[in-house]
Amino acid sequence: MSDIENLKSELLAQVEAADSLQTLEDVRVSALGKKGAITAQMKNLSGLEPDQRKAMGQALNALKGDVAAAIEAKKEAMADAELNAKLLSEKVDVTLPARPETEGFIHPISHTIEEVVAILGEMGFEVAEGPEIEDDWFNFTALNIPDDHPARQEHDTFYLPGEGTNGRKVLRTHTSPVQIRTMMNTKPPLRIIAPGRTYRCDYDATHTPMFHQVEGLVVDKSTHMGHLKGCLIDFCRAYFGVDDLPVRFRPSYFPFTEPSAEVDIGCTREGGEFKIGHGDDWLEILGCGMVNPKVLENCGIDSSEYQGFAFGMGVERIAMLKYGIPDLRTFFESDLRWLRHYGFQALDVPNMVGGLNP
Repeated sequence: MSDIENLKSELLAQVEAADSLQTLEDVRVSALGKKGAITAQMKNLSGLEPDQRKAMGQALNALKGDVAAAIEAKKEAMADAELNAKLLSEKVDVTLPARPETEGFIHPISHTIEEVVAILGEMGFEVAEGPEIEDDWFNFTALNIPDDHPARQEHDTFYLPGEGTNGRKVLRTHTSPVQIRTMMNTKPPLRIIAPGRTYRCDYDATHTPMFHQVEGLVVDKSTHMGHLKGCLIDFCRAYFGVDDLPVRFRPSYFPFTEPSAEVDIGCTREGGEFKIGHGDDWLEILGCGMVNPKVLENCGIDSSEYQGFAFGMGVERIAMLKYGIPDLRTFFESDLRWLRHYGFQALDVPNMVGGLNP
């Protein structure tokens, strides 16, 4: 038995002295392998008396278990030490300031909003803003949107906790509530644009749950459809930089305008290349119409005395068309490489005198 104790002390000392996983594996093989020291001792059991064989077998099995447990414990300790050393070598000091960019860029969304404001600002429009969390009444009811309209369904709209239609809050699905609030709080004549974030339950290459819109509103005693058409034709030609850009108006339907129209611009896709301008195809870019008298009445404006027009467009959509950005989702992925490619110089502010495209 003293030989077993000596072998145990020797093997445990080798395990303790192992300074790498490979060295530890060598100790395991030399002790427990087919030609290992313990295995060799067990092969000699057949030559012993039954009582001795039993006692020696139990002692060798106990030795085998002790050595295996010591090897496993040493292996775990070495793995923990290796992991700690790796983490220490790769640590990041989160208290350090961010690495400064050598050059900053304006995001295409911000730049596009500035372009739209510059163009419409020259036409006399003023910027108006409103809350992004709205009442159901401002977002739907005041805009003549019926209770059974698909836009009110929860699979299309983000609702916040609340009871009843009037008490329920919603992440605004368009910036039209800004128009409602303006008409309720300001006496006509009105000429405003409402840029801002909007929210809908959708996500693919051309839709995101959060996106940006710019909507326009004019209310006075003499505005008519001809003014609407002239305004939007001039806007499209100025924004896309094509003086004779073909623009057409197609009859459509929106609950908050009557009559309503979709606005298309001319384009071509010859040779697999998309180009805005004269061509054999059309592309829809925005919706518009004369303000529905019911909407005016909901805001306390006498529809027998006043009338107006409204329009709305997606900021990301017109930016994608103008700057050749293929996927809407990339606007919000915070990829600096993308921003360096599509971004704009910080001091190049769009205006109708200096130009929209720096």
